[in-house]
Amino acid sequence: MQRNGKTLPIAEVPNLQGGDRLWVHANLPDSQSVHYLMVIAFLRGATNPPPDSWFTRVETWTKPAHAEGVFVNVPAEAEEALVFLAPETGGAFNTLRSAVRGKPGSFVRATQDLNQASLDRLRLEKYLDVIRESSIDDPEKLKAHTTLLARSLNIRVNSDCFDKPAPQQVSCLTQNQDSLVLDDAHSQSMLATLTSGSASDLFAQVSNSPMARGGYYSAYVGAVVDVARILGSAHTAQYQYIPALGLPTKDELNLRLNSPPSFRNPKSVLVIGLPPVRQAVNPPLRAVDATQVFCIDKPELVLPAEGAPLVFATELARNFFLHVETKSGGGVNLPATPDPLKGGFIIDTGVIRKDKMDGEFRGVLKGDWGFQPFEGPRFRFRSSRSGQWIVASKDASALIVGREDTLHLQSEDACCVSGVALRDEKGKVIDTEWKVVKPGELEVKVPLQSATAGAVTMMVRKFRLADPDEIPLHTYAEAGRLDAFDIHSGDSDGVLKGTRLDQVVGIEVDGLHFLPGTLSRANQEDELKLATTDPAAGTKLQPGAAIVVHVTLKDGRSLDLKSAVEVPRPRLMVLSKSVLTDPLTASIVRLSDQGELPQDGRLNFFLKTQVPETFPPAEKVEVATADESFRVLLSMKDGNLTLQDSKTIFAVLDPMKLLGPSAFGPLKFRPVSADGVNGDWQPLINLVRIPELKAVHCIPAPEKQCTLSGDKLFLIDAVSSDPDFSNAVTVPDGYVEETLNIPFPKGKTLYLKLRDDPAIVNTATLPVETEESVQ
Repeated sequence: MQRNGKTLPIAEVPNLQGGDRLWVHANLPDSQSVHYLMVIAFLRGATNPPPDSWFTRVETWTKPAHAEGVFVNVPAEAEEALVFLAPETGGAFNTLRSAVRGKPGSFVRATQDLNQASLDRLRLEKYLDVIRESSIDDPEKLKAHTTLLARSLNIRVNSDCFDKPAPQQVSCLTQNQDSLVLDDAHSQSMLATLTSGSASDLFAQVSNSPMARGGYYSAYVGAVVDVARILGSAHTAQYQYIPALGLPTKDELNLRLNSPPSFRNPKSVLVIGLPPVRQAVNPPLRAVDATQVFCIDKPELVLPAEGAPLVFATELARNFFLHVETKSGGGVNLPATPDPLKGGFIIDTGVIRKDKMDGEFRGVLKGDWGFQPFEGPRFRFRSSRSGQWIVASKDASALIVGREDTLHLQSEDACCVSGVALRDEKGKVIDTEWKVVKPGELEVKVPLQSATAGAVTMMVRKFRLADPDEIPLHTYAEAGRLDAFDIHSGDSDGVLKGTRLDQVVGIEVDGLHFLPGTLSRANQEDELKLATTDPAAGTKLQPGAAIVVHVTLKDGRSLDLKSAVEVPRPRLMVLSKSVLTDPLTASIVRLSDQGELPQDGRLNFFLKTQVPETFPPAEKVEVATADESFRVLLSMKDGNLTLQDSKTIFAVLDPMKLLGPSAFGPLKFRPVSADGVNGDWQPLINLVRIPELKAVHCIPAPEKQCTLSGDKLFLIDAVSSDPDFSNAVTVPDGYVEETLNIPFPKGKTLYLKLRDDPAIVNTATLPVETEESVQ
């Protein structure tokens, strides 16, 4: 095609314009047996039939046309261009011209859909060719490159393919070709379809058609099925119209058919769409990240770009170069090559002169789109130079031996880094993993698993510089990780949470010095209790106040932790308590200590709130055994707590019901606020389980032997006939019998020590049966 004295092959022409000069040649073999009549037609809208002069007849079998082709000028008012190839029947030209003039809208729509389908097919062809030709064996690299390729060409990739074995991934990525191509707004704007709705509607409809799953002549049919339906309205008894996809390569249009042509009536007429006749629409090429800074000294620099898949898939865009502005003015042009597998443009930086570049500068990607030049996205650049690096403040003590650590280094020239390594005091060099996380900042993974603490040097190499930048650093033994410091207003102690807290020698909070106490471990972290003897702690730390905890370690380092003073913990005191038993079911064992609660009894007790001033309705009272294996929350909602007034609470504890038959020993209680803040534990009462004693059966002299019968005798620790336990019998562990041999009682009273509280002597009055009384 020729415009203003410049000639381009069809593969480089995105659009036609009025006055353009076309050269068209039907590339048929010399042995072609069927005479094809070629008709070149121009259209000017769905409602405005073209004049007869806009149709050019070419008899392809004649010697001039067959050997030399034909020149055609594009009319000034034309909007679409078509080429027909029809078997010659004597009246083919008039028949075709009448069909187009009779229903111009069908052919306008057909031309636009054919052009859209051709552009989409070119994207798909490029994707398939690159995937099949790639020699990437590493699955991770294949995934990364395929992702970039799909972004460049706007192709949908089946992510499930990457879960398959490596030999099957390439074939999987090329399956279901009719569903791979996504909409491209640029090609749609180039064609400006007349119908409403996007091309995706058309593709979605044909994707469910058996024909669209792959015709005999083409693996990709796309909108061709719908085009055939549109052209079906123009069929006659003599001719039927078959759409053909035109895929340009240099000065050729390679045709793809969806059905075999017929040379019997109705004979097949091939319909080929040419580029639309209108102003060119430049590709909307854009930078993937407009804020990213690139190093102009990097060999084979890749500038990521997206938004214009036709730039990567076709020959429509060409002659790319990066125009870089220099400090001397005028700028320099660097060759640029689009590479969809790299996800952008490869820039040849070998011709750059370093003395022309300094600080940050800018460049713009330029090229040709059809007959006109266009400007693409702009990019930011820096050049390599020696410079100072700043270690991020949060990483000042981050290098801990025995593990891999992360270090953040800051410099304006971070984009020009080519490698980072660590050199220890002995000169050993350790390679690191690194990446640029944002403009001016490196993230370095430093492997220190086998290193020892001491001075080290970070060496940062840059493109085209012989000597690296050196950063003096220091590695440390692992310090405690500080997660939190919990302290409540009014408390003189708090809990520091983290790891390796055994290295903490003390902390300072707002002038108060805390010394370490008990170190424990919970939830996979250390918990260190620290306390102060300063009496000002009770009033100095106010609720909600922000504090900075200064933690001193054994190696002299000081770490800071931000925290806040929590609200005062709730506090209660016991006013009174009473043990009640049911007289109908009460045991014959009499507990001698008022501090004991039988398991089948009930404890009533009054509490008075100290903090806060009034008892909140949502506050609860937790009761638990000493080891906290058994616990229960008493609340107003459950009816265990009742307000006498705003400060006094009546509590009821039924141990058998609330704690179960296995709970025993000292019970403790603490208040629990509505937001889960716990008060201090306080002693409540001693819970004991009591055996069920039935009778004593004795044999008189000379044996003087007695047997105690009952249930759960294993709950007895020892039994005696006198309070001094001078002749006591101890019940062994795991005793399961229902009778127990005991000393001859001196009366009807036995003295018992219960297993749950063996320090207390209790009594039981039982009838003593002898053999004489039985007889």
